[in-house]
Amino acid sequence: MIASDAACMRLSEEADQVKGIVSIVGTSRPGSFTAQALAVVNDALAEAGHAPEVYDARSLTLSFPGSPPTEDALRLKQAVEASSGVVLATPEYHGSFSAMTKLIIENLGFPSVLKGKPVALVGVAAGRIGAIKSLEHLRGVCAHVGALVLPGAISIAGVQSAFDEEGRCIDPNTETALRGVSTSLLTFIESYICPKFALEALVREGDGTWTTTV
Repeated sequence: MIASDAACMRLSEEADQVKGIVSIVGTSRPGSFTAQALAVVNDALAEAGHAPEVYDARSLTLSFPGSPPTEDALRLKQAVEASSGVVLATPEYHGSFSAMTKLIIENLGFPSVLKGKPVALVGVAAGRIGAIKSLEHLRGVCAHVGALVLPGAISIAGVQSAFDEEGRCIDPNTETALRGVSTSLLTFIESYICPKFALEALVREGDGTWTTTV
């Protein structure tokens, strides 16, 4: 089956549409390096024309599983559900990702609104090996709830040396890696997610623009 010229043109136009990006700081620690690292990603997204909707755990009130959802939780869940993709950043604490990151994931529902959603991961740590362990654990949890976790999660080692007192990134390699998160996420969304949704919409409509060839 092939689409008519009109349907192909519409498919191409819809494939270029990114509905929005949600960027999440997964720690409630004041003055966190996690937020500073994510700010670099956010700037790159904004420069690419897709300024993200930022949710910072430092200003979120979330409930534990089994308790009624808070207004912040409902707002975050709706934003993620409506988005084209998510950037999730966490520090490494005690060999894993932060408890606040896990609480954020718990507040995204079951089934999770992360299901089928492209998710780019960023981890920061003070040690020399970076946030490798936390990202491994976080990748497993996100994949378990159905997220499409992008390969090449970014781990920033020695993060305390990568930013100055004003929170500006002063390490060129760190900045390059973090800005690359924007490119990777937008490329994945525009290459795979948008065409998929546009094609599904055309099939659902059944508007007679499809023809069969032998």
